[in-house]
Amino acid sequence: MGIISRNTLILAVVTTFLPNVASAEENASNPLAAVNNVDVRWQGTFADAGEKYDFFIDGSHMLMPKLKLKYELHYNINNFTGSSQSSFEKLVIKPIYFPYQSRINKSWAMKVAVGFDLIFDLGAQSKAIGAGANQFAPFGGFAFSHSPSGLVLIPLVQHFLSVSGGTDISTTSLRLIVIKPFGKGYWAKVDVKVPYDWENQIWPVTAEVQVGYNINKKWAVYVEVLVGIGSDRPYNAGVGLGLRFKY
Repeated sequence: MGIISRNTLILAVVTTFLPNVASAEENASNPLAAVNNVDVRWQGTFADAGEKYDFFIDGSHMLMPKLKLKYELHYNINNFTGSSQSSFEKLVIKPIYFPYQSRINKSWAMKVAVGFDLIFDLGAQSKAIGAGANQFAPFGGFAFSHSPSGLVLIPLVQHFLSVSGGTDISTTSLRLIVIKPFGKGYWAKVDVKVPYDWENQIWPVTAEVQVGYNINKKWAVYVEVLVGIGSDRPYNAGVGLGLRFKY
């Protein structure tokens, strides 16, 4: 094979995979991605105590190159009390700062992130909606991106602490997110959360699998499967849908 033909083949292969790599590193399903988006989401979870349906807005906006603001507003419907109940559940404000990022080698790059959640409880304990307290939840983590494959690994640790309200909350959570593009415009995500509730001494572990499709540069859709793990699981299983607008 001649030099020109060989270079043409290499260029064709690289061009084929570049769109997938970019979509993985800056996919809005990655909470540490530098993107602007608004998602409209629905999740239904099913437990022995009843069913819960969560309708929420999940968005993010880059305020500065190293500062991102995420936000969520949740509205719940459940039947935990024996009858249908509904109310706003919570408002979450999450600033994220990226103090450092660099390449580890030719294939891997790393981004460091620190931030916190301000969680404003909007629910009512009489309706079994909300945590019963406002919370402050600092966190830190990394995003490791693999350029050749588009794989992104995101380990995080976060501590949730009640600051006002009638419920005492102290929970430390380990989280691992894995995102991988595939096909033309598709991605898959696995999100495992391993929290330890210090007040109740339980491990309410969950895992979510998300599969999505980028319709175009502005719009994407995705479906989710949720699973509770272990004897302390908050629910048995669940499903979710999402519509994403990127700007």
